[in-house]
Amino acid sequence: MSNFIAEFPKYRKWAVIGVSEDREKYGNKIYRDLRDAGYQVYAINPKLQTVEGDRCYASLKDLPDTPDVVDLVVPPAVGLKVVEECLSLGIKRIWFQPGSESDEAVQKAQDGDMEVVHDACIMIQKQAWV
Repeated sequence: MSNFIAEFPKYRKWAVIGVSEDREKYGNKIYRDLRDAGYQVYAINPKLQTVEGDRCYASLKDLPDTPDVVDLVVPPAVGLKVVEECLSLGIKRIWFQPGSESDEAVQKAQDGDMEVVHDACIMIQKQAWV
């Protein structure tokens, strides 16, 4: 997994699944952190129209193009569904924020030849990149 983490900075287009309007929640913090660092970041939450003044999409299939990495800030049961959507769209990289992963979702992503990061926070790892 550490080899994947080392490669992730070169991927500049991210989708954050589970963004929130609440600036205290990690879905919002991660979205802002990546966006403010210059990454192109798509916000995904079917219950929201905008986040931090940016358009929010209902799902990955609604994006104008394919993200390089999908970052999950959702409950594990939702994470499994996101893995299935990623696989159907040909997305090759997924980052499970701590608490969003399940053994089943991680295994399904790995079985689908996805590059998988779990048990690591993107905001902490990103500090080493910049």
